[in-house]
Amino acid sequence: MALKPKICTASTAFRLAFENSPYRTARSYSAPVAGSIPASKQKYVPTSGTYPKAFLATGLHVGIKSSNTQFPDLALLASEIPCSSAAVFTQNKFQAAPVTVSREVIERRSGEGIRAIVINSGCANAVTGKGGLQDASEMGRAVDACFGGSKDQNSDPGSTLVMSTGVIGQRLPISKILSAIPSAYSYLSSSHQDWLLAARAICTTDTFPKLRSRTFTLPSSPGITYSLAGMTKGAGMIHPNMATLLAMLFTDAPIPATTLKPLLAHAVDRSFNAISVDGDTSTNDTLAILANGAAGGQPITSFDSADGQALTEIVTGFTQQLSQLVVRDGEGATKFIRVRVVNAASFPDAKKIASTIARSPLVKTALYGKDANWGRILCAVGYAEGLSPGAVVPETTSVSFVPRDGSEPLKLLVRGEPEAVDEKRAGKILEEEDLEILVDLGGGESGGREEANYWFCDFSHEYVTINGDYRT
Repeated sequence: MALKPKICTASTAFRLAFENSPYRTARSYSAPVAGSIPASKQKYVPTSGTYPKAFLATGLHVGIKSSNTQFPDLALLASEIPCSSAAVFTQNKFQAAPVTVSREVIERRSGEGIRAIVINSGCANAVTGKGGLQDASEMGRAVDACFGGSKDQNSDPGSTLVMSTGVIGQRLPISKILSAIPSAYSYLSSSHQDWLLAARAICTTDTFPKLRSRTFTLPSSPGITYSLAGMTKGAGMIHPNMATLLAMLFTDAPIPATTLKPLLAHAVDRSFNAISVDGDTSTNDTLAILANGAAGGQPITSFDSADGQALTEIVTGFTQQLSQLVVRDGEGATKFIRVRVVNAASFPDAKKIASTIARSPLVKTALYGKDANWGRILCAVGYAEGLSPGAVVPETTSVSFVPRDGSEPLKLLVRGEPEAVDEKRAGKILEEEDLEILVDLGGGESGGREEANYWFCDFSHEYVTINGDYRT
C-alpha cells in the first residue's frame, strides 16, 4: 500500500513553535526551555537535506510526558516500499520492551519486509513488565494497520520497529499514542522540515535535534546517486554497548539484510560504540538501518565486495559524524574530546584503553577544570581491563595534548618520562571546546601498530544539576 502524505496543519504549528520560541533560560547546557536551541548549538542543526527516495517522516505532539504541552514527542518514519533491515541493541540486562519487540520483528522476518519505525520520547517503557511488552507491540501493530497489515501477531510478524526513550519504570499513555498514530501516518512527508520534526520528536534532554544526510555513489553504479539519512538522540546515560541512545539510518541503496548486518556491526563498533558521556549504558539503546533500494542499481549481496567495502566506509564515517553530535550535546558538557590510542597490540586493546580514559570521572573533571593533569590519563591507561599480555609497557608509553589549531602537540609524557609542561600553553589548549588526547603505546611488547578512537565530553556541575531533577 503506497503512502499518501498530506499537508499537516498541526505539524506546521509544532514546527513554528519549535523554530520561533525564544531561548529563556540561564542554564547554558540544560535542555532548553520551550524547545529553543542554544545559540552555540544551532550550527549543528541542518537547514536542508538530501533524503533517500521513498522514505517519509514526521513528528507530532501527543503529550506523553505531562510537562510537554506542545512539542513533538511521537515520530514516524516509513518507506513506501518494503525494506531490508538490521539493528543492534543494548546489552543491558534490563532491556526495555521496545527492544524486545523490535528484535523479534527483525528475527521473525529475517531482516526483510520492514516498513516503518515508530518512536516516542518522554517514557522509556523499560522495566514495565508484560504490560509494557503489550504496549510496545500495540504501537507497532497500529502502524502496520496503516499499511493494511494484520493486527494478529500470531499470523503476521509485523513490519514496524518500535523505540522509546525517557523515564524508566513508567507505563506509556498507550491510548494517546494509538489514537495519534493514524494522524502521524497521514502527515508523513519527504520534506526536510518533517525529517527535522521527527528528529525533534525523539529528543529528551537533548538541546538540539540530531539529523544528517548525504549522497554517495558506488563502484558498480557510478551513474546512480544514492542517499543516506540518519537521526539520533541522546545527551545522558551514554556509554553504548550495543550488539536512552536511539539512532536510525535510512538509505535508498539496494542492500539485503545479509549484507546490512555485518556492515552495521563494523560501523557501530567504530562510532556509536566509541562514544561516552557518563559511562552509563541505557536499557533502550537501539540503532537500526533500513534500505529500500528505491534508487535502483545492482544489489550489494556481499560485504566483502567492492560495493560492500565502499559502503562500509561511507556508513562508518556517517555514523561517526552522527554519534559525535551526541557527545557535543552531552548533559552539561563544555568540552568535546577525542582520545586516540595508537601503536597498540590490537584494535580491541586500543579501544579498551580509549574507553577507560573516556569513562574516567577524574579525567573528565580535570578537563572541565582546564587542569592539564596528565597523571589521571596515565592512571586510566594503567588500570584498563581485559588487555592482552604486554599491551601496556610504561617505558614505551607517551601522552600528548593535540591542539585544534594544528600546532605542535604538547608532550606530557614521552616513553615513560615526564616532560616539563608549559602550563600557560596547556591552559590555552584547554580553553578550547575541542581537544585531542593522543596516547602512543609505542607498540607495547609486540610492536603493534593498531589504533582506535573514542569521543567523549567533560563532567561539569551542570551534569549533576540536570540529573538531580531529571524526573521533574
